[in-house]
Amino acid sequence: MPNRTGYKRAGPRSEQMIPNSSNRGLPEDGTRQLLRWGSLITAVGGAAVALLMTVFGGVSVEGAHSNPGWLALIVGMMCLPFGLMLSVLGTAKWLRRRSINRRP
Repeated sequence: MPNRTGYKRAGPRSEQMIPNSSNRGLPEDGTRQLLRWGSLITAVGGAAVALLMTVFGGVSVEGAHSNPGWLALIVGMMCLPFGLMLSVLGTAKWLRRRSINRRP
């Protein structure tokens, strides 16, 4: 039920408030959080790989050339797949939500 501010509660137990006009009564399902954190984690992984290749001496067949290079390699190999997975999941949820909102 909308209150004076034009917002309604997302669910019976949820304390999260969502605007009435943009979601048409759909509860918040974490799409924004997936997109935000997925893109942030992917950016951190990309920055680590960029630092590895430029500042920390690069990578050869035997691995990184310095200790910070190894750390950047580990962070990049951890963040890029996980961040991309979160971003793809968030995009899929956003597309599904958009198609639900377009139905009459």
